[in-house]
Amino acid sequence: MVRLLAVLVLAGASVNAESLLETFGSAANQFQIEFVKIGNAGNGGDSWGQPNGVGSVGYIYNIGKFEISRDQINKANSAGNLGISMYDMSSLGGNGLNRPANGISWNEAAQFVNWLNTSRGFQAAYNFDANGNFLLWSSGQYLGNNQYRHKNAFYFLPSRDEWYKSAYGTQTGSWNQYPLANPHEYPESVSGGNAGIVYARNITAGPADVNDAGGLSAWGTMAQGGNVYEWMESARDGVNNSSTENREIRGGAWYGHSTGVLAKSSLTDGTPSDPNYNYLVNGFRVAMVPEPSSLSLLLAGGAVLMAGRRRR
Repeated sequence: MVRLLAVLVLAGASVNAESLLETFGSAANQFQIEFVKIGNAGNGGDSWGQPNGVGSVGYIYNIGKFEISRDQINKANSAGNLGISMYDMSSLGGNGLNRPANGISWNEAAQFVNWLNTSRGFQAAYNFDANGNFLLWSSGQYLGNNQYRHKNAFYFLPSRDEWYKSAYGTQTGSWNQYPLANPHEYPESVSGGNAGIVYARNITAGPADVNDAGGLSAWGTMAQGGNVYEWMESARDGVNNSSTENREIRGGAWYGHSTGVLAKSSLTDGTPSDPNYNYLVNGFRVAMVPEPSSLSLLLAGGAVLMAGRRRR
């Protein structure tokens, strides 16, 4: 693991991005995921968010700076025999390796995250049976009321609160309308680069490379507005107690024709086994627990401490 500390200046706003580079696979199938640290634990939720109060997270965590790319899926498929399929983008800008992986179902994203865990010797985040059916974890295997995520998982799909905070939140606890560091900056239609958000591109142009897909949020993440829609771990109703209920989707896509889909009030949902929602543009990013990994979770009725875990 490589630690990097960077403070970026973007459109007059300070972006404090403490980065972690995590390595997976080996030889020709080796790849890295860059994570940024999301602090200000115990922040209040956004009273103007959708739903009201979204974005409150009681612990420090890390989230992928970029969306998962096609190259990362290809290498994980080869290393772990995952069989994850992606939509053929030949007619929509091409299948460049640094383009975001899209046409991904929630179940496939969860299987990718499971491989990240098990390939490093950690507990799988999500429970699938031998036939690939998603199951809830049993009591004692999860924390709080989140029956989707195993309590000992190191990598996972971001919950709606974790995703929302990294996109629209700031280090001071305020909330921006768009996932940009400057609260006064308005999304622009761009093809890449480090300003604006990728949206309203010609649909045939496809999404931009994950590392060249618009400006950074206040926490230092890229393309949480535009490029491709992203799966949340969370169910659409916010209660993760049914294996089949629709999962939340946020962030808009490259073909959007208004800034409304990029705003914090925008969300939709999709069937977890179906990648065919919204022109096959569903992608995702990965989150992880912090290190040192003593994680205090604020839960209804009190605080629960998850025992610290060390990397293997």
